[in-house]
Amino acid sequence: MVSTEVKPRKNGFATFLLVVCAMLFVATAMVRLLGIDGNRYMIAATSLTPYVTVAGLLIGLFALFRKRWVVGLTMTLVGVVLIANVAPRAFPDARPNGVGQQVRLMTSNLLTGIADADAIVREVKARRVDVLAMQELTPEMVRDLDRAGLGQVLPNRVFLDEPGGSGSGIASRYPLTQRNLTPPGTLRQAAALVDLPGKDVEVVSVHPLPPVVTEGPEAWQRELAGLPAPDSTGAIRVLAGDFNATLDHVGLRRLLNKGYVDAADQVGKGLIHTWPSKAGIWPPPVTIDHVLVDSKIVVDTLDVFDVPGSDHRAVVTQFVVPRL
Repeated sequence: MVSTEVKPRKNGFATFLLVVCAMLFVATAMVRLLGIDGNRYMIAATSLTPYVTVAGLLIGLFALFRKRWVVGLTMTLVGVVLIANVAPRAFPDARPNGVGQQVRLMTSNLLTGIADADAIVREVKARRVDVLAMQELTPEMVRDLDRAGLGQVLPNRVFLDEPGGSGSGIASRYPLTQRNLTPPGTLRQAAALVDLPGKDVEVVSVHPLPPVVTEGPEAWQRELAGLPAPDSTGAIRVLAGDFNATLDHVGLRRLLNKGYVDAADQVGKGLIHTWPSKAGIWPPPVTIDHVLVDSKIVVDTLDVFDVPGSDHRAVVTQFVVPRL
């Protein structure tokens, strides 16, 4: 008896789609893994690395299920490499108990000064914030914060307020001395020495120009590169603010390689999004607001929360500055 069984033909269009997905996925992964900034579109794609990783791995597993072995194995292996880079952000690092001065620092982008000043001051009081770093601080916002009572809880300040989105500032429970720690940039980045009871700490309110502007990412690259490295012989430094960069961007990773630690990453909250505050389908929420601390600092806690009127979520962290 002769068998008349006919093997089903593979769907050529489905295979073509899988090959296209594999090519796009591998290209995006290589931009991230090789540390290529490229143009603003490549930088935007890099910020989506956690989403790309999950999508690529799922498509790779689907390709293996459909017995497209080359496509499936390629995407799965690259996906595993990306997971090794991304997944640790969701798990806390082992760290010793900190001995020194405890500090609570909050950073908030105020969206050209239209964030709710009363809500910010309420959070400062409720969370017992010691140092507040602000971006997009306007003269009108300064007046609103004063009316809301910021000066009563954080009386010391270094404010570089300007109309629009270029201003910034630092307010503190402890005495401040203004510092000049960054070269001139498109947006102003306030810096100050915080006179703590123990070891002093320098804080920079970080806000480089976004890389996706039509002029290109050159200013963003230059301003990230211009942020100060940790000072091994002087004051301990903390960089806090809207970096317009995720942990997948090479400019931010270079800062970490110089001796900083991302506070959210250290406590296992490195994948919590900070922008846009109202998460939706587009743009996908990403983590671009950070607190980078000197590696000698031990981070205890970190929280991310909405600020009414702002498109960024605020970040507040508690850390211990060692008495060296």
